[in-house]
Amino acid sequence: MSSSQPAHTNRLSQETSPYLLQHAHNPVAWYPWGPEALERAHAEQKPIIVSIGYAACHWCHVMERESFENVHIAQLMNEYFICIKVDREERPDVDHVYMDALQAMGVQGGWPLHVFLNPEAKPFYGGTYFPPRSWVQLLESIGQGYQGEHRAELDASAEQFALGLRTSDLDKYGVVASDLVLSEEQFKLLVYNLGVRFDREKGGMNRAPKFPMPSIWRFLLRCHARTGSQLVLDQTMVTLREMAWGGIYDQAGGGFARYSVDEEWLVPHFEKMLYDNGQLVSLYAEAYQVTQDELFREVVYDSVAFVKRELTSPEGGFYSSLDADSEGEEGKFYVFTTEELSGLLGDEEPLFAAYYTCTALGNWEHGRNILHRRQSDADFAAAHNLTPGVVAAIVAGWKQKIMAARAQRVRPGLDDKILTGWNALMLSGLVDAYRAFGEADFLELALRNAHFLQQHLRHGPCLRRSYKAGRATIDGFLEDYALTIQAYIGLYEVTFDAQWLHEAAEMTEYALEHFFDAQENQFFYTDDASEKLIARKKELFDNVIPGSNSVMAHNLLRLGLHLENDSYRELAATMLGRVRELVVKEPQHLTNWASLYAALLWPVAEIAIVGPEAESVRRELGRHFLPHTVVAGAPEAGTLPLLRQRTAQLGHTTLYICFDRTCQQPVHTVAEALAQLRTGQAR
Repeated sequence: MSSSQPAHTNRLSQETSPYLLQHAHNPVAWYPWGPEALERAHAEQKPIIVSIGYAACHWCHVMERESFENVHIAQLMNEYFICIKVDREERPDVDHVYMDALQAMGVQGGWPLHVFLNPEAKPFYGGTYFPPRSWVQLLESIGQGYQGEHRAELDASAEQFALGLRTSDLDKYGVVASDLVLSEEQFKLLVYNLGVRFDREKGGMNRAPKFPMPSIWRFLLRCHARTGSQLVLDQTMVTLREMAWGGIYDQAGGGFARYSVDEEWLVPHFEKMLYDNGQLVSLYAEAYQVTQDELFREVVYDSVAFVKRELTSPEGGFYSSLDADSEGEEGKFYVFTTEELSGLLGDEEPLFAAYYTCTALGNWEHGRNILHRRQSDADFAAAHNLTPGVVAAIVAGWKQKIMAARAQRVRPGLDDKILTGWNALMLSGLVDAYRAFGEADFLELALRNAHFLQQHLRHGPCLRRSYKAGRATIDGFLEDYALTIQAYIGLYEVTFDAQWLHEAAEMTEYALEHFFDAQENQFFYTDDASEKLIARKKELFDNVIPGSNSVMAHNLLRLGLHLENDSYRELAATMLGRVRELVVKEPQHLTNWASLYAALLWPVAEIAIVGPEAESVRRELGRHFLPHTVVAGAPEAGTLPLLRQRTAQLGHTTLYICFDRTCQQPVHTVAEALAQLRTGQAR
């Protein structure tokens, strides 16, 4: 055998997922999730190990090195079990079911996720990362026990867990169906219940690890827009500033890591995920609209530059993530010792170290420094007798040198599969950035991505989940539909190209036909024609990505207004009514629902812009933060409901502002329109 040939190859070698391919030459006889593995387990009456992770997962790599590349451990796994590897990003439905099972067992979830199933795919035991000795003991205990006298006991346990998994979250949390009753008092209670969990000093929530959680801060921006609360705005601003100054943000290259392991936002878990960066571009663009803070502009521009440089395919799709590790070490690509910095920067190193809070001993492990900031450019300039403009120029030069040094290093691994829902989040981020800044490059990148999705991941009215190596695979999940619909509505509002609104409406009708559960007035996560798992779940709660049901409810409201479809608007209200009590009591887990509460509690404005300067008026309007509006426009009256019989009066571009089917006097300037919006949305 040639030394270049791997000693082992398993069925994962035929997959396209980078995560599965990472395990294709383990001595473990891995199967991908699918009928072949499940049928073999049933035929041989063997228990199943389901191992779930993703390509950028640090502890997934550790367990692979320690256990799955170990021939002795692999022999145990192959002897006693059918072994299945799952990329959670490709199969969030499988991950959702077995993560719920793990939590029902009283284990805190995370990845790698390991669940032991009986031959009917029902779970009876699970955990996350296991050190090699513990893993071997567990394999022997379960493997021998299932073959011997404990099988009946384990099967009975599996039946109980499977029964629990079929209970919906609405039933689990005792949510009772009721009419939607919204009140300002309840809304104030909602905001209070969220606020008690804030870290008032460093921003974010008062716990570690700290995740960016964009939906929380986007809700607070909407809350501020409705109530004018300075406390709400201050909490949002301190969070955004501390994240932008922290190690969680790549100070040289732009873009955010997945989370900070500490309360200071200093030490990131270095993996960079597309879904985080898409949402954070939206968040910082909106924050700039509110504050005009140049720090927020810089974050948006540099984060988009990062995505364009490192996560964009030649075809216009966006890749999924960058690994936390390079050369087997977490963060090695991003950190520097003082000696390395001195070699790069020469006499500038002391000033650089002061700006980025680096020390001779290192601010992280092994004498290495994570670049982060502790003060604004203005304060730094004052402390060092510099002008702010000079600081900006110096910092730009430093960034170029750091990036040049990184270019000589071994890069973190790239997960180059393209996921529909995550692409839609980045597409929405680009739309929001274009709306705020009017930067043509942002719109060009957005349109290129939207056309990529249409060409490669849209199949008639349906969506596929994943694209890699010219192949679109896996039926789309509700997340894919919800986030793509959301992105297309936004794309229409910044281009006035009705194609995108029609596409959004077509996908909405498909989702209503194939995902909706009329009994609970929520959507299932999977298409009714998709593979049947042991439970069909609904995604209710907002997490690092907003829950697909809350996104769909927002979509129904916005499309209902655009298309004058009362049934859509009524369904959005009904969906919120189903979860309203939970939203008020536990808002930290339902902040996208809370944003819908704000949208329905006060009037949403319909804005129509008609006339030869419709596009330039839209651009001027877009510089303002107007979350509780829908915007339509065209050079002349059109067929879309909001544009019918709307004309450019006396040939001048005209703005029409309406609330609850009551319209204001047509106006010709953005200033007049803004005044009408303030009056109409005031209570």
